[in-house]
Amino acid sequence: MNKENIKKVVLAYSGGLDTSIIIPWLKENYNNPEIIAVAGNVGQNDELDGLEEKALKTGASKLYVADVTDEMVDDVIIPSMQAGAIYEDYLMGTAFARPIIAKALVEIAKKEGADAIAHGCTGKGNDQVRFELAIKNFAPDMPIIAPWREWDIKSRDEEIDYAEAHNVPLKRNRETNYSKDKNIWHLSHEGLDLEDPWNEPLYEKPGFLEMGVSPINAPDEPTYVTIDFEKGVPTALDGEKMKATDIIWKLNELGGKNGIGLLDIVENRLVGMKCRGVYETPGGTILYAAHKTLETLTLDKMTAHKKQELSVCFAELLYNGLWFSPLRQALSAFVTETQKNVTGTVRLKLYKGNIIKAGVKSPYALYSEKIATFGESDYDQAQATGFINLWGLPTQVGALLREGKL
Repeated sequence: MNKENIKKVVLAYSGGLDTSIIIPWLKENYNNPEIIAVAGNVGQNDELDGLEEKALKTGASKLYVADVTDEMVDDVIIPSMQAGAIYEDYLMGTAFARPIIAKALVEIAKKEGADAIAHGCTGKGNDQVRFELAIKNFAPDMPIIAPWREWDIKSRDEEIDYAEAHNVPLKRNRETNYSKDKNIWHLSHEGLDLEDPWNEPLYEKPGFLEMGVSPINAPDEPTYVTIDFEKGVPTALDGEKMKATDIIWKLNELGGKNGIGLLDIVENRLVGMKCRGVYETPGGTILYAAHKTLETLTLDKMTAHKKQELSVCFAELLYNGLWFSPLRQALSAFVTETQKNVTGTVRLKLYKGNIIKAGVKSPYALYSEKIATFGESDYDQAQATGFINLWGLPTQVGALLREGKL
């Protein structure tokens, strides 16, 4: 792109280290364009405090805060949970947010007549792909600026040096400067001591965990929780009707208190390298477990097995930035069809990092105690003889052939 033509840039802005130094860097390296900062409110709470003041102080002309929490929950998180989408044990909190934030970026860029959209994703990570593919979906001709792929800065220490030289205020120092991403669904931790997979995460160290506690520090008494679903969508918690977003907030509180949802994983990034991350997903872990439990009662065997198979593909599409792809949309249509009878109530017991099933019921249950009972029933066990003979016929014929009796 011709830098001289870039007069106005919309920047995906979090107020973190990367996006904070991008504002003065863009002004220095792109002929002093106007910078419009856009923060997606996806439930990061206190991280939005003081964001406008910081953005303006570092050189932005204005800050938009796009409130997209409900949209992310309703349009991405719940459909993904219904699909059972999990990427290598990771519940994809970062991946959930990116397509919705990118959509808001494009909307504001068009409204403001921006010449380009910029983001602070590194050239090593997945988020650059997620942001840019979503931007291309809504604005295929929009130039995209990715400073990490252009500038001479090579490390977070050098970023901090740049910030200090340009009077950019920082919330964290060099010793506590984990790379973090937070939203309603999760909090991720990367970098520093976590870069060595041999190092144990400092779960018990005060300040490391933000959404909950280590199971060691969880209460000695369990917490029971019931979740109601209608067609695969959570609709009530402990009998109280509420929207899905509020259910997640409450489950975060309950799960965090009981040490639920900690994950330490070395995952395979889209760009080819392995990376180590520690994730806190208290409410999401509970919600996934409850939904899966209800499906064991309401889905037939063949549908459940095919859905489990396709969930891997669904998760990879989301993780790899292809949320707006035709295949993901087609898979979502299949998932929606499977959820017609996923209605009922699940009771779970939360105890020191564990989610223990404590009961499930549904008006569409395919389970029949009258049929499955070890007691007397109307099931004719003698019918199994003919079934086994037919089912085992290929096995029997093959054995007869090997023995020369066919």
